[in-house]
Amino acid sequence: MPSTMLQLMVRATSELGITVPNSVAGNTNTDIVQLLALMNAAGGKLLSEYDWRKCVQPYSFLTEFKTTTGTFSPTSLQITGIPSTAGLDTTYLVTGAAWPTGTFITSVDSLTQVTVSNYPAVADWNEPIYFQKVKYDLPSDYKNSISDTQWDKSKHWKMLGPETAQQWEWVMNGFISTGPRVRWRLLGQYFQIWPGFSNAESLGFEYKSNAFARDQSGNAKPYFSADADQCIFSDDLIVLGTKLKYLESKGLDTTAVYRDYMRQLGIEKADDSSASVLSLAPVDSSILIGWENIPDSGYGR
Repeated sequence: MPSTMLQLMVRATSELGITVPNSVAGNTNTDIVQLLALMNAAGGKLLSEYDWRKCVQPYSFLTEFKTTTGTFSPTSLQITGIPSTAGLDTTYLVTGAAWPTGTFITSVDSLTQVTVSNYPAVADWNEPIYFQKVKYDLPSDYKNSISDTQWDKSKHWKMLGPETAQQWEWVMNGFISTGPRVRWRLLGQYFQIWPGFSNAESLGFEYKSNAFARDQSGNAKPYFSADADQCIFSDDLIVLGTKLKYLESKGLDTTAVYRDYMRQLGIEKADDSSASVLSLAPVDSSILIGWENIPDSGYGR
């Protein structure tokens, strides 16, 4: 069973020759306060060292949409008379024959009115309007995406991306920019897709978490804050990392601890996941009949 943060701190202080604490969270001792900060810093540094297996998480979500009615005019950016604007925000796109490509909600003004970014081409009263959510929040513990894992799970197609800013402008404003494949990019705090959907499409990707700690219930945390918190890294690695940072902060000799830390880091990277077998002739075998699997003689005659 993984050690708690308190147990890790007891080991680190014992090895450094510092007074061993009875508790860490809320402790006002200067050394303990510093060691807790350094232990969190060591955990954060380890996250960036490698795509640790325990840090890679799957993430899936269903696309959101709202089909409603409203009144609009080519002389106004407001859509009025919407039965309810509940759930709408600036992450939604407005689609339909009357609307230019890339028209977004810019504000939700009331329970019956929104303001959008483009003027409609025609005026209409109580006309169907399609709002499609195209900007989705990233997971709360998101650090970075794992390349080539973005998939449209409903259609069993890989999504296209990440698109550059230039490609995205072409997608949003070009004459022919919508096809059967979903395109994606990271924009600020959002995972943005194109085109939007008027159905619940299942999309997803894998990402690396920024959380190396776990609370008593197993919930991910980006740092230690309670004595009972646990760490995804081994005791040896996080204690060595903490000791190394402590000695560095005091201007003391780190040669031996650095050597031990790097050796342990290499061992744990090697043990973290299995590696594929490398072939000297990497040619995929054919599942069909070809020259490579037809016998030289004896064709059934």
